[in-house]
Amino acid sequence: MNKTTVAALALFVAGTALAQQGPKPEDLIAFRQAGYKFMAWNTGRIKANLEGSYNKEEVIKAANVIAAVAGSGMGALFAPGTEKAVGNMHTHAKPALFTDKEGVGKVAMAFNKEAGELAKVAATGDAAAVKVQFGKLVEACKACHKDYRVEEKHEH
Repeated sequence: MNKTTVAALALFVAGTALAQQGPKPEDLIAFRQAGYKFMAWNTGRIKANLEGSYNKEEVIKAANVIAAVAGSGMGALFAPGTEKAVGNMHTHAKPALFTDKEGVGKVAMAFNKEAGELAKVAATGDAAAVKVQFGKLVEACKACHKDYRVEEKHEH
């Protein structure tokens, strides 16, 4: 092998090793928080449409985003090392989120189901049906928060 080939092979092997390490725990926390914040913004869009002037296209967009993020495999972002603050990233996850696999699986599947159903219902343009399904989605959110999320304390 010539020096160029050896150097290229060494760079490839080093790059592969780095890629296999994956994101740092603080990055995983940041990614999952971004996903949930983006879903929260989109649930707010739907809520605003249900409380005000209903725009079918806006609701469809928001519902599709929620369904896509919910079904994106975000569970992988709750990897070991992300159960507590890392660097400047804090988590609102309770320890049970990392130990109660069965319970977490149930609430995650329920949320994914309701999010997917919301996208289907939104496509019909039936505001009353969207309101019912949106309520089911919110209840699925609350079910997870109740057992697996430390609520933020806001000072007023």
